Amino acid sequence: MRKRSRVASKYWKLAGAALLSLALATPLSASTAAAEAPATQTRATQARELQDQGAAAGPAVDRGLEYLVSDYQTRTPTKYTADSWKPFAKALTAAAGVADDTSATASKVADAKTALMTAAADLKAADEGTFQTITNNTFWNDTSGNPIYSQGGGVFKFGDTYYWYGVHYTGAELYRANPTRKYDGNVSFVSIPVYSSKDLVNWKFENNVATRSTGVGSGANLGGAGWVGRLGVSYNENTGKYVLAVQMWHTGRGGHGVLLLQGDSPTDTFDYGYFQTQITNSPTTGTGDQTVFTDDNGKDYLIFSNREGRSRGFVAKFRESDSLRIEPGVEIRRGAGREGNAMFKLDGKYYHAASDLHGWNTSVNYVNESTSSNVQGSYSSEYVLAGTEMDYSHVTQTGFFVTVKGTKQNTVIYAGDRWADFAWNGIGYNQWVPITKTGARPQFHSVSQWQFNATTGEWRVGQANNYILNPDIQADRIIVSSVRGWRNLGGSVTNVNGGVNGSRFALQVSNSGGVEQRIESVPAGTYTLSLHARGSAGQVVITGADGSQRTLGIPSSSGWAKRELTGIELPGGAATVTVRASGSGGVTVDQLSLVKTSAGTPAPPGRYEAETAPAQCRGTIDSNQAGYSGSGFCNGDPAVGAFAEFTVNSETARTATLGIRFANGATTGARPANLVVNGATAGALSFESTGAWTTWTTKTVTVSLNAGSNTVRLDPTTAAGLPNVDHLDVG
Repeated sequence: MRKRSRVASKYWKLAGAALLSLALATPLSASTAAAEAPATQTRATQARELQDQGAAAGPAVDRGLEYLVSDYQTRTPTKYTADSWKPFAKALTAAAGVADDTSATASKVADAKTALMTAAADLKAADEGTFQTITNNTFWNDTSGNPIYSQGGGVFKFGDTYYWYGVHYTGAELYRANPTRKYDGNVSFVSIPVYSSKDLVNWKFENNVATRSTGVGSGANLGGAGWVGRLGVSYNENTGKYVLAVQMWHTGRGGHGVLLLQGDSPTDTFDYGYFQTQITNSPTTGTGDQTVFTDDNGKDYLIFSNREGRSRGFVAKFRESDSLRIEPGVEIRRGAGREGNAMFKLDGKYYHAASDLHGWNTSVNYVNESTSSNVQGSYSSEYVLAGTEMDYSHVTQTGFFVTVKGTKQNTVIYAGDRWADFAWNGIGYNQWVPITKTGARPQFHSVSQWQFNATTGEWRVGQANNYILNPDIQADRIIVSSVRGWRNLGGSVTNVNGGVNGSRFALQVSNSGGVEQRIESVPAGTYTLSLHARGSAGQVVITGADGSQRTLGIPSSSGWAKRELTGIELPGGAATVTVRASGSGGVTVDQLSLVKTSAGTPAPPGRYEAETAPAQCRGTIDSNQAGYSGSGFCNGDPAVGAFAEFTVNSETARTATLGIRFANGATTGARPANLVVNGATAGALSFESTGAWTTWTTKTVTVSLNAGSNTVRLDPTTAAGLPNVDHLDVG
C-alpha cells in the first residue's frame, strides 16, 4: 500500500519477541485464516515463520532513510518548478533530521520516508523533457551494455524513479546467443533482477533482489523450485517493506502458491516473507498468471486467474497490515480460459486484459472494463482491444502495463510478453507499445519504433517505424492457410517453415495467388518498400489512398535476396500492400518493410544513431542543433566518464572503419576521449572544434570487431565531456 508514492527504504527491525506476542494475541477471522495458511498451521509454526521473515532481536540502524536523503540531496533546484521544489526541500530537511536522530521511532522514520518520497513524486520538471526512442523487435541492454533479463515482471514507480523487476531464465541467455531455434522448457530460474530509470527508456541494473539461494521457508530455496515467474512489487507503509509477490511451484513447500518476499528498499536483497498456497474464492491452489496493480489511492491488488482452466479472473487485495497475505479474491470475469492477466487504469476506468490460453502463444488482448468506480466491482463483458487484431498484439501476449501521468497527457504503456515456445522469437524479448484513449475505448498502437517523453506523457511514431504489421510472419507461430494480418486473394497461401536469417516462418504465395494488407493510416511522405524473397517470380504493389500505385518486381531466386523500391510518394491516409505470385510457382517473402524516409531518413546499413536504443548516452538526447541525422543527437554531460556507447553487430571477426559524426562548437578547443571497444581501450581520440554546434564532421578510425555483438564507447577524459555525437557509421 502507499498514500501517494512508494517509499524506498531500509526499515527498523522490530524485536522478535514483540512480533511474536502480537501475532499470538491477534486472532484471524475464519475466512482470512483459511486464505492465509494451511488449516494445520500451529502457533509454533507461526513463530518459525516470523523467524524466517528475519525478525531481529532488537532495532537496527535504518540505512534506508539515510540512503534516500543522500540520494535526493543530489537533485538540483533549477531543474524543477519552484512550487514543487519548496515542499520537497522541506520534506528533505525534515527527513535528514530524522535520519540523524538515533532515538527516532520506527513510525517516525517511516513517516519521514513517506513524506520525502511523496514530495519527490510530486516534483515537476522545469522543462518539458525530451523524447527517447523505444525500438521493438530487438534485444535491449541496460546502461552498462549488459542484456536486460526481465521476463514476466512489472514496472513500479517509487518516488521519482521507475523500477523494473522481472525473471532471468537460462533460456533467455540461450535465445540471445542463438535466436534461430526454439528453446522449449528452458525456464530454469537464475534470478530476479531490478533496474531503475527516470525516463522508462534507459535502464540501470541495480541488483538481483532474489537468486537461487534465496530462502522460501522450511529450509528450501528458490533453486529448488520447479517454476518461478509472473511477479510484481507493492510497498507497505506499516512495515516499511517492499513486498514482491511471485508465482512459485515448489514440491518442498506444498506445491503451487504465491511466494511473498520482502526487502527494505526497492533494490534490496529480498528475504522470505510467506508462501500462500490458497487464495480464498479461487477454485485452485496457486494462480494462473498474475500481476500487481496499485490503485491511485495506494492500495495494492493481485490480478490473477485460477491456475487450472484459468476461466475465472480475480482481483484480490494485499493485507494492509504487512502485505504478506493475499485476501479473498473477488471474481470479475468468467468464461473462456485466459492467461497473462493484468490491469491498467485510464480516465477513471479499470481495464482487465488477458490473452488466449494456449501455452505462451501470441493473441489479441481481451478486455473487461469496469462499470463502477470500484476496482473490485462489476465489469463489462469481454471485448477485443482495438489494434491487437492484425499482428496478435505485436506478436506478444499480455505482460503488464505502466501508466504515465504526464504534464500534457496520460499514456499507458503495454509491455508485451514474447516467449520462444512455438517460434524463434521469444524469451526475454521486450515489446512496448503505447495505449491511448481517444473515444469510448482504449486503442493499442502496434509500432515497431516510437518515441516517448516521460515528463509530458507524449509519444510519437519513430523515424524507422515499419508500417507493415506482422512483417516477419511470426504472429501465427504454427502453419496456417490464412496468415494473420494478410487477406487472401486466391491461389495458395501459407506460412512456410524457414524464413530469412534463420527465422522460423516466411510467407509463401503460389498458383497465381496473392495476399494484401490494408494499413489504416500512414502520414504523407516518401517511403521505401523492402523485403527478402526467394523462389519463383512475383511482385509487390503499394497502393496509396489516392489510388496511385508503385510496383516492386521480384525475379526468381534460388536463395534469399533483398529487394527494395525507393522514392514511393504516398498521401496521408490508408495504404495497401499486395503480394502476388507471377504464375503457378511459389514466391516466398519475409521481413517486409514500409518505412517513411522523408523528414528524417532512417539510418542506412551500418549506421547506429546515438539517440536510438540500444545506444546509450550519459546526458540528454537533444534536437536543438540543426544538421543531425535521425531524430536527435547525444549531448553528453560535462564530466569525465559521461560516455556515449553503441552496440555494433558484425557477422564475422574483422577490421572495421568507424565514422563518428560529431559537432563541437565550444570555444575551449578540442575534447579528448578514449575509444573503448568491448571493454578495452583501443586508442585516444581528439574531437577538435568544428566552429559551431550546427557544423558536423566525421572522424574515422580503424578497430577490430568480434563476430556478433560489440560495444563501442566514447569515454571523455576531461570535465568538458564529449562533443555532441550524432551517429556511428561502421564500414
